[in-house]
Amino acid sequence: MSRSIDFFETQFRRQVDSGDLALNPFEAAALPYLRGRVLDFGCGLGNLALAAARNGCPVVALDGSPTAIRQLAGTSAREGLALEAIEADLGSYCVAGEFDTAVSIGLLMFLDCGAARHQLARLQDCVRPGGTAVVNVLIEGTTYLDMFDPAAHCLFGRDELGQRFAGWEILGESFDEFPAPGGTVKSFATVIARKPEA
Repeated sequence: MSRSIDFFETQFRRQVDSGDLALNPFEAAALPYLRGRVLDFGCGLGNLALAAARNGCPVVALDGSPTAIRQLAGTSAREGLALEAIEADLGSYCVAGEFDTAVSIGLLMFLDCGAARHQLARLQDCVRPGGTAVVNVLIEGTTYLDMFDPAAHCLFGRDELGQRFAGWEILGESFDEFPAPGGTVKSFATVIARKPEA
């Protein structure tokens, strides 16, 4: 994931320097579903994790970017928030504990397909019965690939994410496309789902 981390390190430094710390559209859509203990798996600069913690949720936030975790940990400490920011290799990280909400926005596609699907299953496992998962990935049809390590990334099939939540109550599912540099396109799938009660 080193090429991807390098790509985002550069982007995150630029955002920190410019003070560009607003929620992206996917984070804004996820915010109303965050409750209880929250896991943000691939938190980036932590804008969503901070919003959840400021709303009273204890948060565990994980990312592979040193810049992102340093920024998030500093803000959390200054504000006295119940937020643990952890730098981790998310391709192999083993999530511990249970969460009322697990979020992974824009992360799983940066892993090879085996790791991406394995980590998705782990995220699902760590959600308590009745809890919620919010997952967002790039899907087939995406033609902007500059941020990917050519040897290790995974574009999910268009309907794959929804299928992997079979048996959960789907609270929301969307497909979005955005123009990208060089006339390319980023195609996303997002699923918000509630785990069945035990």
